[in-house]
Amino acid sequence: MSAKARSLLLAALLVLTLFPLFGSSFYVGLLTRILILAIFAMSLDLLIGYTGLVSFGHAAFFGIGGYALAIAFQDAVTIHLWQALPLSLAAAALAALVVGWISIRTSGIYFIMITLAFGQMFFYYFFESPRYGGDDGIFLFFKPVLMIGSENILNLENETTFYYFALGCLVTGYLLLAMILRAPFGKVITAIKANEHRVRALGYSINRYKLVSFVLAGTLAGLAGFLEGAHSGYVNPSYMSWHASGIAIAIVVLGGMGTLYGPIVGAFIVVLLQDFLPSLTEHWQLLFGGIVISVALFLPRGATSLLPRILSRRQTTRPDSPPPEDGPREPADG
Repeated sequence: MSAKARSLLLAALLVLTLFPLFGSSFYVGLLTRILILAIFAMSLDLLIGYTGLVSFGHAAFFGIGGYALAIAFQDAVTIHLWQALPLSLAAAALAALVVGWISIRTSGIYFIMITLAFGQMFFYYFFESPRYGGDDGIFLFFKPVLMIGSENILNLENETTFYYFALGCLVTGYLLLAMILRAPFGKVITAIKANEHRVRALGYSINRYKLVSFVLAGTLAGLAGFLEGAHSGYVNPSYMSWHASGIAIAIVVLGGMGTLYGPIVGAFIVVLLQDFLPSLTEHWQLLFGGIVISVALFLPRGATSLLPRILSRRQTTRPDSPPPEDGPREPADG
């Protein structure tokens, strides 16, 4: 990442940090939704953009993270964050381990179909289960709190507090993935995407690296599902549908695959389009689909690929040496 791109990311983080100081509660809540969706999309980008695994059932882990919270603490008066969050992460990680162990034994279209099948299995299990609310889902009447003794250190009932907690989770997830991708593990999974047969010929256990990447992505998706369930106070089977996985893929494509900040930009684009386009026409899904198709055709690296072009164009319009003065020069003497 260039120094200018890093500076822009820090500037964007500063704006997000200061936003609750001048934004209304409605827009703080909207931005919280975007941050949660960005975590979800960033987890999927680890699979698609870096490992080369196109999962169409990734929303299952998002839903499991939310359902683990709702099922375990449905009737609880106090939801302790230090209990609820590890439980949701562990449930999503375990599900990803099982699904990934089976799915990575295939590739290409077969991998896509197996992950889609698993996603739909989870969806219909909760959809048809009266024990877990069926298609109505489960309501949560209280949000997690962080208690130390009798002191409430972090009360997520406050919208601004929840916003900063979601922002902290996004930054932590971003930094963690950036560290992993810079490590030897990250070099191997990106090499697997580029040329799997060559990496296998070098003696690496391809399936082991794919499985670890799959579990990491599923765990991060579970974190997003936990945040969504805690923020909305409601969990339902639609969290696990293929439609939710498709939206996540669209976010990754719109923002830019293979860049950790691309899914964050894509989440902003998708949520803002979903809020703006319905005011134009009742057939706004057609416009949304057209935008996704246009980006895939003309910006295959996503919206973030425009940034280097803009920066390079500015550099070319500002040459180091001034242009020569107009007009004829006087001949030299002698």
